[in-house]
Amino acid sequence: MAETSSLISGVAQRYAGSLFDLALEANSVAQVEKDLGRFEALIDGSPELKRLIISPVFSSGDQVKAISAILTKAKISGLVNNFLRLVAQNRRLFSVPAMIQSFRQIATAHRGEVAADVTSAHALTAAQQTELKATLKSVAGKDVTINVTIDPSILGGLIVKLGSRQIDTSLRTKLSSLKLALKEVG
Repeated sequence: MAETSSLISGVAQRYAGSLFDLALEANSVAQVEKDLGRFEALIDGSPELKRLIISPVFSSGDQVKAISAILTKAKISGLVNNFLRLVAQNRRLFSVPAMIQSFRQIATAHRGEVAADVTSAHALTAAQQTELKATLKSVAGKDVTINVTIDPSILGGLIVKLGSRQIDTSLRTKLSSLKLALKEVG
């Protein structure tokens, strides 16, 4: 399993690096990042698209046709359109989510920012995101880009991953710690 994960991450980094180089050359890093985000939202919102991406059952031709139709309907064009069709043609769609994440990391580093992955029980307001960015900037010493994931199972609080550090203030973790402490007492 670790070898598969490593393989996907290696493929993802190479493809994302190449896409970033092309985007930088075309002066369209922000647009590519936006289009990749839109495609990621499509994947997250459609179990059928997710199945198309991860299933080895579909032929390369079928994947290219389906991806082309989806990109046309979503009005995603330019570099991202060409990139995703090439990825489908090369039978690498399974690693598109990792490619998108790798692209974001490369773009963030290029801008001199640090990325933080934030998991919240509910959507954060703009004011909360601004306050969180300011707090994380004071910790990291650099501008921080946050990628928010919603996970109702944490019940409340936040889980913040900033580089190699993780801060877990989720209610789920606090309740688990309390449960463990109560077992030790009784």
